[in-house]
Amino acid sequence: MEERERAVLVGADIGEDENFQRSMDELGELAKACGMTVEGNVVQKMGGISKAFCIGSGKVQEVKEYAKALEADVIIFDNSLTPSQMRNLQKETGKPVMDRTGLILDIFSTRAKTREAKLQVEAARLKYFMSRLVGLHDVMTRQGGASGSMSNKGAGEKKLELDRRKIEKRLAQLNKELEEVAKERRNQGKRRAESRIPKVALVGYTNAGKSSLMNAMIERFTPDEKETEKKVLEQDMLFATLDTAVRNIRLVDNREILLSDTVGFIHKLPHELVKAFRSTLEEVKNADLLLYVIDYSDTEYRHQIKVTEKTLLEIGAADIPVIYVYNKADLCDMEKIPKVMGERIYMSAKTGQGTAELAQMIQNKVYTEYIHAEFLFPYHCGEAAAYFRKNAQVLEQEYLENGIRLKVNCHSADAGKYEKFLL
Repeated sequence: MEERERAVLVGADIGEDENFQRSMDELGELAKACGMTVEGNVVQKMGGISKAFCIGSGKVQEVKEYAKALEADVIIFDNSLTPSQMRNLQKETGKPVMDRTGLILDIFSTRAKTREAKLQVEAARLKYFMSRLVGLHDVMTRQGGASGSMSNKGAGEKKLELDRRKIEKRLAQLNKELEEVAKERRNQGKRRAESRIPKVALVGYTNAGKSSLMNAMIERFTPDEKETEKKVLEQDMLFATLDTAVRNIRLVDNREILLSDTVGFIHKLPHELVKAFRSTLEEVKNADLLLYVIDYSDTEYRHQIKVTEKTLLEIGAADIPVIYVYNKADLCDMEKIPKVMGERIYMSAKTGQGTAELAQMIQNKVYTEYIHAEFLFPYHCGEAAAYFRKNAQVLEQEYLENGIRLKVNCHSADAGKYEKFLL
């Protein structure tokens, strides 16, 4: 059995984060998701962050002795550390030190599966570590001259500059590849927009049940032999999957939606990752409807909503219509589920309770621009009739002497496009 790294968690509570303890608990879950064993934690309440160590110098010695006693392999800070703070802490404790951002980046690097996700994570990691190159080399000799030429620099500084150049070159290559991927994603989005199929995106806190809800919808509304292939990974773990999944779901009355699931949000989600995943998050920005998936069994579920709303505001998706999906309601003391209250639904993706009701809510939201219309298509315009069979709800169909009569529920724009055939 592979030996797991032993970690000690550290947090500086300066009174600015009302969810400080939750953040520390979450840091422990992140460490476990990264394959570590949490041995203990150290917390210091203080008036402000120390520029040298983040925590007080006396507390640093306490952390050093604590980590030594527990035979910890790594020390993880919940606070973001500057390059100098990280360097000073590693020197004082004699242990590898990382912060919350570095930990999340490590998780993302192991979970990325698709080419796009791997490129995005690598770019974010390189940007993060480039600012922390100073002091990371064991040998840093003094500069030998003042001319500024690289030949006069010490071995450590030569190594530092070479590393920086290497990272900058790789970043340029990654940005070029990511732009190609983004271009393809934009083309896919354009094709989806032309299809007029409503786009619905699952958003919410990591591990709230987005992937479980995606699979519940697939299981109920796509019951065929390819159902297993269409399902996505679901696991009781933070950031179980990073890859965007888009599935065509055919609801009742021949009404379709494109349901997408992407990376989950979390308290203090690193800005590097939000920026790196900008093309992936286009799925959210371009959606017609958002499903806020909330873990209702979590006593701090309101905090989840705040984090989700803050992140959506940051990526420019705060004005999209919303349905609040209070998931895992089966774990709570509720008399009845599913329960629909306006734009909220209490349900269970795991048991499937509420999927039918949620589907109806989705239809009521995204099919508001659909109207009843009746057409008569001459037989030489069979392609137009086929278009409506594929993209509309066909209520009646009749083959007459002079053509095909269709009574449908269709998008108003399609009715306008084919108005010359309207009866």
